[in-house]
Amino acid sequence: MGFAPASGTGPINLCNERILLLILRRSIYCEFLVGLLVVWWLSYKFSGSVIFSAFRGEDTRHSFVSHLYHELQLRGIKTFKDDPKLERGTPISSELFNAIEESRLAIVVLSPNYASSSWCLNELTKILQCMKSIGTILPVFYNVDPSVVRKQSGSFADAFAEHEKRFREDIDKVKRWRDALTEVANLSGIDSKKECERKLIEKIVEWVWSKMHRTFKLLDSTELVGIKFTLEHKDWLLAPTDDVRFIGIWGMGGIGKTTIAKLVYESISIHFEVSCFLANVREVSEHGNLVNLQRQLLFPILKEQITQVWDELWGTYFIKNCLSNKKVLLILDDVSESSQLEKLAGEKDWFGKGSIIIITTRDERLLVKHDMQVSYKVEGLGDDDALELFSRNAFKKNEPEEGFLELSKGFANYAKGLPLALKLLGCLVYKRDQDEWKSELDKLRKIPKSEIFDLLKLSYDGLDEMNKNIFLDVAFFHKWKGKEEVIEILDSCGLCGRIGINALVQKSLLTISNRNVEMHDLIQEMALEIVRRECPEEPGRRSRLCNHDDISYVFINNTATDKIKGIRLHMATLEKAYWNCEALSKMLNLEFLEFDNVIISSSPRILPNSLRSIKWSQYPSKFLPSGFQPNFLIALEMRYSKLIRLWGGRKDLPNLKIMNLFGSENLTTTPDLSGIPNLQVLDFQLCKNLVEIHPSIADLKCLKRLYLGFCSKLKKTPEFSEQMKNMLSLSLTKTSIEKLSSSIGCLVGLTDFFLVDCKNLASLPNEICNLKSLKELNVDGCSKIDKLPENMGEMESLTKLQLCGTSIRQLPSSVCGLKKLYRLSLRGSGSQPNKSRFWWGLPRLYQRNAIVLGSLDGLCSLGKLDLSDCGLCEGDLPNDIGCLSYLEQLKLSGNNFVSLPASIGCLSKLKLFWVNGCQKLQQLPDLSKLISLVDIDMTGCTSLKMLPQLLSNCSLVDINNNIHFPSFSCANCFVLVDNEGCDSILMKMLQRYLQLIPRPCFEYPFEIVTPGREIPEWFSNQSLGDSLTVELPLDSCTTWMGIALCAVFEVQDDLSEFHYFQISCSLQGMQPFGFSRCFKIRDVVSDHLWVIYISREKFVKKCGQIKVLSTTYYSKEEMWRPEKSCMSVKKCAFRLVHEQDVEQLNQIMRNKSIIKSTTSCPTKSADAQGQQCHDDEEASPSGSGSSHQKISLLQSYALSEEADQDELNDDDDDVVDEARPRKRKKIDVFGTDL
Repeated sequence: MGFAPASGTGPINLCNERILLLILRRSIYCEFLVGLLVVWWLSYKFSGSVIFSAFRGEDTRHSFVSHLYHELQLRGIKTFKDDPKLERGTPISSELFNAIEESRLAIVVLSPNYASSSWCLNELTKILQCMKSIGTILPVFYNVDPSVVRKQSGSFADAFAEHEKRFREDIDKVKRWRDALTEVANLSGIDSKKECERKLIEKIVEWVWSKMHRTFKLLDSTELVGIKFTLEHKDWLLAPTDDVRFIGIWGMGGIGKTTIAKLVYESISIHFEVSCFLANVREVSEHGNLVNLQRQLLFPILKEQITQVWDELWGTYFIKNCLSNKKVLLILDDVSESSQLEKLAGEKDWFGKGSIIIITTRDERLLVKHDMQVSYKVEGLGDDDALELFSRNAFKKNEPEEGFLELSKGFANYAKGLPLALKLLGCLVYKRDQDEWKSELDKLRKIPKSEIFDLLKLSYDGLDEMNKNIFLDVAFFHKWKGKEEVIEILDSCGLCGRIGINALVQKSLLTISNRNVEMHDLIQEMALEIVRRECPEEPGRRSRLCNHDDISYVFINNTATDKIKGIRLHMATLEKAYWNCEALSKMLNLEFLEFDNVIISSSPRILPNSLRSIKWSQYPSKFLPSGFQPNFLIALEMRYSKLIRLWGGRKDLPNLKIMNLFGSENLTTTPDLSGIPNLQVLDFQLCKNLVEIHPSIADLKCLKRLYLGFCSKLKKTPEFSEQMKNMLSLSLTKTSIEKLSSSIGCLVGLTDFFLVDCKNLASLPNEICNLKSLKELNVDGCSKIDKLPENMGEMESLTKLQLCGTSIRQLPSSVCGLKKLYRLSLRGSGSQPNKSRFWWGLPRLYQRNAIVLGSLDGLCSLGKLDLSDCGLCEGDLPNDIGCLSYLEQLKLSGNNFVSLPASIGCLSKLKLFWVNGCQKLQQLPDLSKLISLVDIDMTGCTSLKMLPQLLSNCSLVDINNNIHFPSFSCANCFVLVDNEGCDSILMKMLQRYLQLIPRPCFEYPFEIVTPGREIPEWFSNQSLGDSLTVELPLDSCTTWMGIALCAVFEVQDDLSEFHYFQISCSLQGMQPFGFSRCFKIRDVVSDHLWVIYISREKFVKKCGQIKVLSTTYYSKEEMWRPEKSCMSVKKCAFRLVHEQDVEQLNQIMRNKSIIKSTTSCPTKSADAQGQQCHDDEEASPSGSGSSHQKISLLQSYALSEEADQDELNDDDDDVVDEARPRKRKKIDVFGTDL
């Protein structure tokens, strides 16, 4: 998607700066509100089909086209594939032609018998007619040479001979077909003879993605007024440079800053490796969600690992480290504070060479403070452009109608070139006569020109009373909410929500984006000011309140009145408020009440019955007021309340749709719900004392979501009824239920069912198989469940099946009928495990309780398979596992097999392969063809004898011409080190990595962990301790490829309170970044080596010296939060790798000059040999002790833990572990006491 900028360009010259200045000074206006932009690589949806596939059915329908269609569907790309029955002699229907016209792209699969079908030829002619001009046709020459298609020779000649006989009365049609074939053959396409089918499909999908990206539009360029973005402007922005450019765009609200940024983004984003438009930075930050913007920026890099960015601090860390070698285009729209920039784009060295960071803001001081290279103020439109924009909204054409020219100039002149004002004024006078125009213009001239508020308020004044109320309600309470939700709430207030919303959109006071109601900041500020002016001195006499000081004043001084219709207060952090809730008794017309992160000291005696929505977290009272009967209430949300009961008996709330009591720990039972017929969402999660669900829940025919998770005292599930067919999601996670009611089968619409950690649940009823719509079933941790219903295969929609930690030993054969199943997890299953632990901290499962696996052949969509800790032995893993052609993750950790099926080497899409903790595993299959493999974990494979065969040549590349070389861990693989030698392992892997291509610069860094205490001599610069300084070569050095780093580390003693260990390497210089590797404490029982290779492309020029610092941290939690730092790095070293080093390394490996320390030299004397034997007793080849000693050490850990554990109460691990910490004598690798 991007290209590498050339080096050696000079600074930006003044001429080019003036060009860009001219662009940006002529502002424009297209759309007022910038929605939250989901970057283009997320799911992009069109209203119709994206792709039209044309093919000869008998050649490819059930083979190549079927596979291609499946891959496109998995990617979420809508593809039209015609009915196979249509092609049999019937004429092409108008529906098919419509499908061609409505599709954006076409894939034409030209096969040997393609020309024999008149249907196909007519279809092709239509495709060329519709799509050729915009370059959206991809011909695929499938088992046919392009010249045969172009010249209609071979089988095509035979086909046309028949056509000329059959259509001799319409020979022109045959000529059109010939022309169409010649034309399509001349287009750039893909020849199947040059690619295997898998790569052929991957290339086609990549072509589709690139075309889709180019059709993604942030704005309609035909609506732009006042700006020309020419090739000259584009060339200036894309001029090759090693610099990172920060460009600031500033100006008042509504002036067109966002539109300019959008236009630049659309014009140049395709030339960058990472491009991201972060909209509404100010507003997102004010709501405490800046981390979501960080995740949006990082998603293309981290993908599934994005969950590691759990707060802003970590987000900043990942941005620094993940984007420093990427050419990035980043738009930060509407930045209001320096802190926002510091967390999203703090410094130039956060980004790679040639990156461009564009910031829009209202505050010029912010740009000065952040040291922008280029800063531009956006000025208003010129007279001609302003008149055109006004006319487009007042007349729906580019110029005024006859008789309105002077009046139009008057309005345009008054707006002073402000695009927002021009559009609002145009809408104000649309379809009105000249007298009304004059009257409105006279009113304008009485308002001070500097008062933007009054200018914007003219559109508000033109609304009727109902729409004024809707406008103010949206501005105060409903911005960014879903359109349908807002309409529903407005309707409950007696307002015509749908009509009003549409009217406000037409008046340009609102916009609808992604089905959400949005409003320009300037317009929202105008709404807030309108309400403030209702009574500037007394907030209690205003209709709406959202300012903390105003709300606090009203409650403290009890100055509320019946004028208040809504209160909304959201605090960024939890605060206590010493307020008098008696003020609520005066708010007789209150409709909206929202308190978030506010703990109010007093309880309300009265809540107004006029309420439509109440969202009050930390509600302070044990009961709702006795007289509270809100008949119009739609949402009752009281998270973390002090309530012990909602109400007694039946309460009629006919409009209530959402009830959320999440975290209300004092609640013991749910209320009678029979009077709430329209309830859709019921959330009682984390109500720890909830013991009973009222049976009236079976009456809720509209209920869609029921959340009862973490109600630890709940033992019985409610009875469901057949009328609950609208239920979509049900969570019973971490409840104490013992039996699942057979009535669960009534929930035929259920898509998600969570039963995680239901320790008392013994079985699943057969009726669960009636849930044909179910997509995810999660029974992880249900340790008493020992089997699944026999008819599981009937759950035709199931995509995720989570069975970790259950007692299931065998899956029913019908599971292979789950054609859509993508994720199957059986980790730790087989039977309820013995509580003892292996050294790596995983449950011990005995062989007799191992999972019994049948054929996996039917699971054609399976992408993730987890069989860790299932007690699998030799031969237990099915030989046909290689048939899982879409498998991306395979986890086999903690099992007992000696070898694995060779067919694993056929899993072409495999990215992650874990066999850690497989102590008996001696050999891995050939993995050399797995070009997508990026993560291998062999930690604790103590019997492994040799390295697996990995990628060994650069002919195996993915669709983007990337080579993925896996990093891997072989910690505690002592037999492997004995056989191969520590130096040999490290050098062999590094050599293989470096020889793939001259300058490896992979998305995933090379790294390896192996036992050892001596750094190989090849690392020419060695140092004791955890830090070293590296002098980088001069820029003129063209042979330098990168840096290889090595560190010796150990896990310290006395770490019983910790479970996880992390070693990190950070490079501190002009462009800081780093790497880290995490282990469980027992993963490493002696000294180990960690080697990393960092490509030259990671470093910016002029970075003459860097400091390398290796550090270690310990943590109690798997979700990594460092808790203790200590000195565990003994030595570190580096080598600057040059091109000649690669050849030298090749020669070293060829000559086998790296000698294993365990190999005795035949020329040694007897004394030397005796000394060698003595040394072997003390140190392995890596200098860490013999493999036998270390394996014994691991076994002693397992045995001592088992002995300790037998004394403990199995019923409550956490309590026992905490009350009685384990005390045992530890043995080091030399056999001495520690």
